[in-house]
Formats: sequence, structure tokens, C-alpha cells
Amino acid sequence: QVQLVESGGGLVQAGGSLRLSCEASGSIFSIEGMGWYRQAPGKQRELVASKRSGRSADYADSVTGRFTISRDNAKNTVYLQMNSLKPEDTAVYYCYAQVIVRGVGSTESDHWGQGTQVTVSS
Repeated sequence: QVQLVESGGGLVQAGGSLRLSCEASGSIFSIEGMGWYRQAPGKQRELVASKRSGRSADYADSVTGRFTISRDNAKNTVYLQMNSLKPEDTAVYYCYAQVIVRGVGSTESDHWGQGTQVTVSS
């Protein structure tokens, strides 16, 4: 019913920048929140940044000041601008959306993208 498609991952040198995008489509009545998690090899998935409608963005301490999350509500898209990248930012990045699906009332459901690899070389 809801699909999320990510793009923008890749290989970058330490200190460089990347911009991730994630577009949601399908039976969407509204998107209440969008954000990004990441998972590095051998580690648990961690929240990187999130943005609920009408609220300020939240960031993991490790990325505060370097990453910026933004949303384009007209395009059902969330972006993650990543600057001053470090090797420890290497991970698969997953976007998510908290969606009220069309025709199923007001209950939110979580939906995930397929993940995009970000590799930062030292």
C-alpha cells in the first residue's frame, strides 16, 4: 500500500558530503513523520534523524551539527543532507514514514525503505 524508495547513497571520502532522498508513494492519506535510521555491520539499527509534522527535528548526538533532515510535504519526500562525513558514518541508511493510510481510519503505520549504502573512506 505504501512504498518508500531511497536514493543518494554511495562512496565518499572522509570530510565529504552526501544527500539522501526518500520518496513515499501509494495509498497515503497523510504522513505524520519521516526520518532515517542506520545500521552498521555488527551493530544495532540506530535512529539518525526524525521529523514529525509541526515539530522540530531530532538528531542523534553523533550527527548533530553535521546532518540536516528536511521534508518536502508536497512530494512526500524526506532528505538527509550529510556533511563532514566520518568513517564511522558508514552504514546502510533506511528511511521510514509514519503514515495514515487512505481508507483505514486515523491509525498510523510505519513503513520502511529498502536501505541505501553509505560508505565513508578514511
